[in-house]
Amino acid sequence: MNEWHTSSYSQNGGQCVEVREHAQGADVRDTRHRAAGHLSFSPDEWRAFLHDIKRNRF
Repeated sequence: MNEWHTSSYSQNGGQCVEVREHAQGADVRDTRHRAAGHLSFSPDEWRAFLHDIKRNRF
């Protein structure tokens, strides 16, 4: 499984969310509360999310 990483756009000292992409989709967690767990997304859900972000739908 891939390692956790923050966005290259993160400018607040990494105090945001981390992502771990893998064959089963992606996991997302809060950098300040890592022990609280993570949310998992299927490949289709993750692609749809990234598609919307790139088109400024959020």
